[in-house]
Amino acid sequence: MSTGQSIHPNPDSNLSQVKNIVVIASGKGGVGKSTTAVNLALALARQGYKTGLFDADIYGPSQPMMLGIAPGTRPEIEGGKVMLPVQAHGIKCNSVGLLVDENQAMVWRGPMVVGAFNQILNDTKWGVLDFLIVDMPPGTGDIQLSLAQSVPVTGAVIVTTPQDVALLDAKRGIEMFRKVEVPILGIVENMSIHVCSNCGHSEHIFGDGGAQRIAENYDVTLLGELPLDANIRQQCDEGHPAVVSDPDGKVAEIYLEIASKLTQQLAETGPASGGPSISISDD
Repeated sequence: MSTGQSIHPNPDSNLSQVKNIVVIASGKGGVGKSTTAVNLALALARQGYKTGLFDADIYGPSQPMMLGIAPGTRPEIEGGKVMLPVQAHGIKCNSVGLLVDENQAMVWRGPMVVGAFNQILNDTKWGVLDFLIVDMPPGTGDIQLSLAQSVPVTGAVIVTTPQDVALLDAKRGIEMFRKVEVPILGIVENMSIHVCSNCGHSEHIFGDGGAQRIAENYDVTLLGELPLDANIRQQCDEGHPAVVSDPDGKVAEIYLEIASKLTQQLAETGPASGGPSISISDD
């Protein structure tokens, strides 16, 4: 599939000008999936790609806070039909968190969740995008299956930590996407290593090399390994993720490398339209 052309054949669809839909998924919660999604989206934008971020975690939307969007902000409605995504740090964003009160619980059954997911995704006027990053809810349930069946997904990125239980769920996520024929673009391992801020001692608190082993077993790419770093959490909590708050820092560098590896996964059929050309060599 060419990354330089729309992936949606219907010219009237609000996704008709989106070149790539990349889902960021995890088998379980608490592994840093949303942090990965927002920093990856910002890294792609920094590399010159027109990027959007869809917060599909209906039960726990966090992207408005991570992007520093002011509480009470709502998408503008155009023509009484479509929502205009909110702009933040140079990317377009929409989320159920922008449509309901931040303290309101989503007490919805499966069909209602899937309906809300499809409506927000398809009723948002995304415009021309090289990448639409989708922050999925954790697990392998209705929303994942609905997306895979109703939207032409370019591929999935699986986020995990080195813990055995997280790795087990990551394997289930890979298997689920393979069953619905969504390509796995790679794996990101969060909390890979902790470096003491006082003495500099390095320690693999949650295990060592787990994501690498899964990547080898499933013949997929290990896109990157992020450290266990309190600054990553704090930056997102404050609405300025690492890629924008510390653009020259080590963590931002890792996210930029992840973005580069992701685009290289798609480079076989041509670069994403609008961004810099991608070439691969043995250098």
